[in-house]
Amino acid sequence: MGGKPKKRLTCGALFSGIGGFCFGFEKAGFETAWAVDIDKDATATYAENFSDTKVVQDDIRKINKSKPTLDPVTLLHAGFPCQSFSPAGNRKGFEDERGMLFFEIVDLIKSWGEKKPKILVFENSAFLLHGEGGLWFNRIQFEIQRLGYWFNVENAVIIDTKKHAGLPQSRERLFMVAIDMDFMDYNPFTGVSSATESIDLEDILRLGEEDEIYYMPEDNRYTKTISAEMRQHNDIRLFQLRRMQLRLQPPGHCPTLTANMGMGGHNVPFVMDNERLRKLTEWECLSLQGFDSSSFRWADIAHTAKYRLIGNAVSPMISEKVATTIEKILGSNEHVFA
Repeated sequence: MGGKPKKRLTCGALFSGIGGFCFGFEKAGFETAWAVDIDKDATATYAENFSDTKVVQDDIRKINKSKPTLDPVTLLHAGFPCQSFSPAGNRKGFEDERGMLFFEIVDLIKSWGEKKPKILVFENSAFLLHGEGGLWFNRIQFEIQRLGYWFNVENAVIIDTKKHAGLPQSRERLFMVAIDMDFMDYNPFTGVSSATESIDLEDILRLGEEDEIYYMPEDNRYTKTISAEMRQHNDIRLFQLRRMQLRLQPPGHCPTLTANMGMGGHNVPFVMDNERLRKLTEWECLSLQGFDSSSFRWADIAHTAKYRLIGNAVSPMISEKVATTIEKILGSNEHVFA
């Protein structure tokens, strides 16, 4: 008569941050069993938004070492640290302690033995694909294949928030999807569809509504310089302070948001609001990353921490596209839900 309903596919989240991966996968119909991050501000905020998920604040280097902490899941996703693989970082790759954390993921997968995830989804800097003459990616490909997964360069796709989600922010990230060789005969993941609609920057900005704390002091050394430049333009646009250089953005465009955003120095987005200069709010930045800022809940953490966490986050609109594509790939593989 209809048969047994499918169980929801269970996911585990490493380097979960504020839940960018999880929001997208859950919206696509997947269920998050657990989430891990070392950052207490991240896990506190994550717990505010995912009350039914087991949240573990711990170092991945300690997870499952002395005793089992994380149960096996069908799908594992991880936005592992990108600083050592980014063109804006130190480019040390696996010579950097943060880059070495990738191998902790490998060890965790090994610890599950035959119960290892059927699907892996990793996210990192787009530069990882070609950095060090391709050696970084080759090492990751080798390790994933050695674990028993279908994975090669065709399954590593650069996805952009503007092109693929229609957001006004351009943000290219590398998504790598691997599939267990015992589960499927090949890996059909080669990308996601482009956006069919665009979101206007003006629809995200909350002009005329913001608290005084976001406005730049009139005596700040940059206020007069930036304000004078911005007043020369009649349209709504953002200004970026990048390595102490002022960069006017094209109309309707937001520069890539990073973890340094809002903390001075690199990548501070400003807007003219009622003839006064202010930085973008954390709510505006959440929306520019593809989060639903109307339902998102912050833990009681500092403003600077919020900006940092947003800059580190995976876009939920992009992760939903990846999840939806994977759900279609699963198709007739009913036994994955058993």
